[in-house]
Amino acid sequence: MSEDAGRIPWGTLSRQAIVEAALAVVRRPGEGQLTIRSLAAELGASPMSLYRHVRDKDDLLDEVVDRLLAESWRPLAPPADWRAFVGEAADRLRRLLVEEPAALQVFLSRPVVSPAAVERMEAILSSLKSAGLNEAAARRAFAALQTYTVGFAALEAGRAGWSPAGEDAEDPPHQLALMTSPEQFAEGLSYMLEAFEQRARLGKP
Repeated sequence: MSEDAGRIPWGTLSRQAIVEAALAVVRRPGEGQLTIRSLAAELGASPMSLYRHVRDKDDLLDEVVDRLLAESWRPLAPPADWRAFVGEAADRLRRLLVEEPAALQVFLSRPVVSPAAVERMEAILSSLKSAGLNEAAARRAFAALQTYTVGFAALEAGRAGWSPAGEDAEDPPHQLALMTSPEQFAEGLSYMLEAFEQRARLGKP
């Protein structure tokens, strides 16, 4: 077999092809951390050839996460039903971050300001304002909601499969540490939405 066997044809590599290959890799069960070197091997190309199309690994991951978010963030609930819409949007992000370690890594390490993230933010802000919050209050509510969602997803993903053993199983601190289930997320989310509604009703800025 020649040295070039299995390599992609010259001139066919593109940013879109690289992003799609990276997307397939991060979705593969049990896949380790994505690197430019491993992706280049996957594509049958040299690492330097990838750098002609993507700035670095962060640039690549940002676009991969944008694709993942674009496919998953939109609620089925109508925006007019603001509590259902905002609650479902938060839960969809939680699920994405728990199920896709690459997305969680990006959300934890830097602000996500990709097109899909901005579209999601603007839709949620609009829905919050329809509940009676002004622009400043809606932004603060969104920030609180985002922090809660990303933080909860990190705990849920990090504690997956963990449970206290022996005598620890019954003590309150360990029991509280177990409260990282989707049901617990929904409980905490309901507290936040009720608080937003109350602030809107009272006209608090």
